[in-house]
Amino acid sequence: MDTEVHLPERDRADAAERRDERSRFGVRTQRYALLVVAAAAVVALVNVFVAQPFEIPSGSMENTLRAGDRVLVNKLAYRFGGMPARGEVVVFDGGGSFVQGSGGTDFVKRVVGVGGDRVTCCDSRGRITVNGRPLDETYLYPGDTPSRVAFDIEVPKGRLWVMGDHRADSRDSRDHLGDPGGGTVPVDKVIGRAEATIWPLGRRRSLDGAHG
Repeated sequence: MDTEVHLPERDRADAAERRDERSRFGVRTQRYALLVVAAAAVVALVNVFVAQPFEIPSGSMENTLRAGDRVLVNKLAYRFGGMPARGEVVVFDGGGSFVQGSGGTDFVKRVVGVGGDRVTCCDSRGRITVNGRPLDETYLYPGDTPSRVAFDIEVPKGRLWVMGDHRADSRDSRDHLGDPGGGTVPVDKVIGRAEATIWPLGRRRSLDGAHG
């Protein structure tokens, strides 16, 4: 014969309270999990479409950027009709220009010439000229010359001539003069504009370097 157990009133209340607490805990856990998933989705969308941190792999942009620096790249800078400007630091996919074959590699360089520009090295004072005007390249690595490689190129429409700030330690447009595109990079391969150094904390600063 079954024996029915009767709990005291207080015990029944405590058991009900424990069940309610477990239920509330379960609801809080579900809400927390949903918030984590939503936050991760927002971060992923921002990285894909808006802004993304990139780590600098080499010293080719010293002293502006050093190996290990992290820069915030604005991926919307050129999405709505904007075009890279001379002097801006950009991140681009080098597939088909700096890297031949399938599968590109991301590079960070400074825009020296845009479509239609004639970029020449060098004038009588050793300066790079764009459309006959010498550049005042204050961002160059201390002790570097603007270029030890002579060149004279007219940048095709829709393409960019790019160089590293540490000219003696940068493989850039000069190294690909004989490749398809003559060393220039298609604008549509630009991932975005580097806006600021965000890490290490002691090197945080904006990267406004346009020179007209």
